[in-house]
Amino acid sequence: MKKLWYGLFLLVMASSCEKNIDFKLDDAPEVLVVDAQIEQDMAPVVVLTRSLDYFQRINAQVLAGTFVRNAVVTISNGTLTHRLREYTVPVAPGFNLYYYSVDSANLATAFAGAFNTQYQLRIQADGKEYTSTTRLPLLAKKPDSIWWEKAPLNPDTNKVVLITRATDPPGLGNYIRYFTKKNREAFLPGENSVFDDGVIDGTTYQLRVDPGVDRNNKIPYDSNYFKRGDTITLKLCNIDRATFTFWNTWEFAYQSIGNPFAQPNKVIGNISNGALGAFCGYAAWYKTLIIPR
Repeated sequence: MKKLWYGLFLLVMASSCEKNIDFKLDDAPEVLVVDAQIEQDMAPVVVLTRSLDYFQRINAQVLAGTFVRNAVVTISNGTLTHRLREYTVPVAPGFNLYYYSVDSANLATAFAGAFNTQYQLRIQADGKEYTSTTRLPLLAKKPDSIWWEKAPLNPDTNKVVLITRATDPPGLGNYIRYFTKKNREAFLPGENSVFDDGVIDGTTYQLRVDPGVDRNNKIPYDSNYFKRGDTITLKLCNIDRATFTFWNTWEFAYQSIGNPFAQPNKVIGNISNGALGAFCGYAAWYKTLIIPR
């Protein structure tokens, strides 16, 4: 009987501690979203869009309407300053994508990315000005070797894993981001694509490289494996601290979606004047490996 009354007492106490919490989410104003990058030997690419309301219904027409048109976008390498040109990419009848890159009609001031160079991006859109800076570092960190092995603890002999061995240069501050490409697919970043050298500074280490994932689609349960017959290209990029911070906080926020126990998180970009997104420099290393059937 005492146990029964004790149980009822706990039940009453638990229900008396419940409190309804109502959240009132205000409509957020539109802000500029910047997706800009530069890689060695390649032209800069800048995509400008406007943010969407959290509760807004999204369809192809809404997404097409988010592109920021007719902006003034310039990029400087400290010696040359070049105004980028807006380009149109038709993707479906009545729907286009837009981006800014080197003006092919005015190549006198155009330039491609170069190692160990800092770049300044300036955007004028909707009566506001935004700036950002990124550095394309030296290609100081790249794998010593790369190979494949049969997937461990997996009865499916068709599945394989990619292994790499690398040596981290002495001194903290070596940041990387990686992508993989399978066959003729696009390069995709890993689910956790950025790493620093806080633990492995100055050491030689070996690790498994998981395939990149398409976050626009449901990630399959066996996404951690490559397959026999795949042609795999690894793209390993040396990046600066701001690029690392942006993608590290972005991926943490993405993985926290729907988790009621996740801690609050803010995606930290490097664009001024309240804009979202980042301007990223990539010192890229490529290696292709063919997995025999």
